[in-house]
Amino acid sequence: MSGWLGGWLLLCAAGVLATLGAALWRVWRGPARADRMMAAQLVGTGGVAVLLLLAPAQGWAALDVALVLAILAALAAVGFVKASTPDGAGAPEEADAPADPATDSARGDRDVA
Repeated sequence: MSGWLGGWLLLCAAGVLATLGAALWRVWRGPARADRMMAAQLVGTGGVAVLLLLAPAQGWAALDVALVLAILAALAAVGFVKASTPDGAGAPEEADAPADPATDSARGDRDVA
């Protein structure tokens, strides 16, 4: 793609790449694991955006790479949530649940003899 549209897309891609520097800083410095994970998600989203902007100029195969990057970013978020829970079930609200046997029997977690 040539002309003003190709130049505009390349300029937008360069702008998105420049803003990813802030996200990479947050991944590196953190304050918490959740902040780092959200910044990593932003990097994944920015990478998809750059690939979509470059696809007309560099070749449409970049769309396949963008799709794979989006899927990997989503799977990374699922893995983070599952790793952040005490039992690995992926339900963060369970960490705050009271350890009351009456509550457990109401949910059906208790064996009835």
